[in-house]
Amino acid sequence: MTLTEGWPEPPAPLPRPVVDNHCHLDTRIRGGALIPVDEALDRAAAVGVTRTVQVGCDLEGSRWAVEVARAQPSVVAAVAMHPNDAARSQTLEADLAEIDRLAADPVVRAVGETGLDYFRTGADLRPLQHHSFREHIRIAKRHDRTLVIHDRDAHDDVLAILDDEGVPDRVVMHCFSGDADFAQRCVERGAYLSFAGTVTFKNAEYLREALRIAPRDRILVETDAPFLTPMPHRGEPNASFLIPHTVRFMAEVLEAPVEELCEAIDANTDRAFGGHWPERVATVT
Repeated sequence: MTLTEGWPEPPAPLPRPVVDNHCHLDTRIRGGALIPVDEALDRAAAVGVTRTVQVGCDLEGSRWAVEVARAQPSVVAAVAMHPNDAARSQTLEADLAEIDRLAADPVVRAVGETGLDYFRTGADLRPLQHHSFREHIRIAKRHDRTLVIHDRDAHDDVLAILDDEGVPDRVVMHCFSGDADFAQRCVERGAYLSFAGTVTFKNAEYLREALRIAPRDRILVETDAPFLTPMPHRGEPNASFLIPHTVRFMAEVLEAPVEELCEAIDANTDRAFGGHWPERVATVT
């Protein structure tokens, strides 16, 4: 099978399997081609990324995530209105009701990505994000789902709303973007810290400091594919099969054996998302 044109070459396989706990298999960037779902999952499994969380950011994407998770045993779904989509929606209450309905499906393990994004949404629309975030927290609790938080330039308000609503049993800080102090504040609330390809960027020493102080049983890894591609492929499209670059870099930062870090990430992801689900066996040649 020839890799879809325009995508980076796959790295060497990891010594133990890990989970990509946040990706968008339905999203294309800069007009690029999508890798077909079966090929994307096979390519990932071939390098040791054997399970996936497909994340919806609006109603269409959330419904698609559920459909894919029903068809692909190695995939579970997360459903939500992304904070920027929530702020722009003209039918937010109906949207939230549909997310509530979708969250009841057994293939849905998480509600998210929800949260706050002060980078793309101005102060006038932030109250809508706050309302949506609160409702997603309540949906996650109602259905006993993991809460997956998108936090961009809004650290203090994210924690304030969490504290006000009451922290769910399982919380994942998607694409963790804070420093060591914020990491400690999140861990104190029981959150898992999910590191994306950004941790490999030259200007991201603050993320590496956060990684170093994170308890080993609270560390996850993700792609946020097709975004946030790790070095050495920054600027190219991202996919789950590139996670080995991030994991190996994280192991260097932690001065830990790659095998041990893989085992920790895999076990942590099971706890973070409410239990194990089947792994994919790669069929690519």
